[in-house]
Amino acid sequence: MRNIPSVGALSSALGLAREGFPFIYNRCRRFQSDLFEISVPFLKVVCISGPEAAQIFYDPERFARRGAIPKRIQRTLFGENGVQTLDDAAHRRRKEMFMSVMTPENSQRLSDLLHDHWRACIKKWEKQDEVVLFDELQALLCRVACAWAGVPLVENESQRRGHQLWQLVDAFGAVGPRHLRGRWARSQTEDWMRSIILAIREGRIQAPEGTSAYTMAFYPDFDGAPMDAQIAAVELLNIVRPIVAISTYIVFAALALHEHPEYRERLQAGDEKERERFTHEVRRYYPFAPFLGAKVRSAFDWRGYHFPKGAMVLMDVYGTNRDPDAWKRPMEFWPDRFKEWDGSAYNFIPQGGGDYYKNHRCAGEWVTIETVKIALDYLTKHMQYDVPPQDLGFKLSRMPTYPRSGFVVRQVRGVNV
Repeated sequence: MRNIPSVGALSSALGLAREGFPFIYNRCRRFQSDLFEISVPFLKVVCISGPEAAQIFYDPERFARRGAIPKRIQRTLFGENGVQTLDDAAHRRRKEMFMSVMTPENSQRLSDLLHDHWRACIKKWEKQDEVVLFDELQALLCRVACAWAGVPLVENESQRRGHQLWQLVDAFGAVGPRHLRGRWARSQTEDWMRSIILAIREGRIQAPEGTSAYTMAFYPDFDGAPMDAQIAAVELLNIVRPIVAISTYIVFAALALHEHPEYRERLQAGDEKERERFTHEVRRYYPFAPFLGAKVRSAFDWRGYHFPKGAMVLMDVYGTNRDPDAWKRPMEFWPDRFKEWDGSAYNFIPQGGGDYYKNHRCAGEWVTIETVKIALDYLTKHMQYDVPPQDLGFKLSRMPTYPRSGFVVRQVRGVNV
């Protein structure tokens, strides 16, 4: 069997803290290899990168997710016993539940809600001297997500609830106070969603059939009975929380428009395909998930290396989206690259790879794409604004990351809203 590069556990921990997102990518480039080992006592840890590695990683016969997601991430980002932690029939059953709400009718309803709330926000922002876009987006998307999912939300609570939902995301790569805030937000939001699930089941809240809240409340488990209320609450959060997280991609889209003004003109004159290419490039170029983890369920060999059963494998998301063998000019922001993209499920994996039903690929990826496309429509065609001097940099060592200033805009003026 082939010997692969190996790095120490301590140097890896320090490197990850210092470098953040490019940690695996940097070492693969240094070693000129698409895999390397981290020397961890009593556990085999292998990092892999690239489209071919992704195709292996998303083979359910070779990899399992149970036991691969650390509890600290389950207790903040995903929730315990959520769909991300399941395998085989249990995963397929839960994934069918999520995919059942991803209908054309719900897609249109989401689009209508986004347009309504963007128009309302622009009219509100016109009256403000200054707007921190990132903060405002959390509240906007919280209102949209709750209305779309059938979750009752008091208007004056949207800022607080939106911030709580963002804290779940903000904690996934954190230690210390930021992680503790995420744990507290998890407790608060699960209590909120559990109370809604119970109220729907008892008839105290009327959730429209076909909404996520109705589906999570009544979707039958393997025994034919509805899921445990706590699990239903976790999964309802797994619908609402990711929509609020799209605020990261939208604020990066605003940054891209600011730093590449030539695309603003193209988007103003262009069609939906132009917006979709720009959206894809935002999701490829700006980082969100650094890597994903799974455990080897059946020993196998790949690239002349033996992957023993139980080994932990980290799939490089950041580096795969920049793989020089898959992408021309990978370190540049260049939306036109997607004119020639073949639609591969393994070289572009910002929200996972493989098949939506069979694999751990985000069921709501289309929600992200549609939400960013509509945001681009408003940022380029329906509002004008000034961008004052500010710190628009973002740290790759911070996970998740976003512009430090939150992207401040002034003198917002609506155009045909």
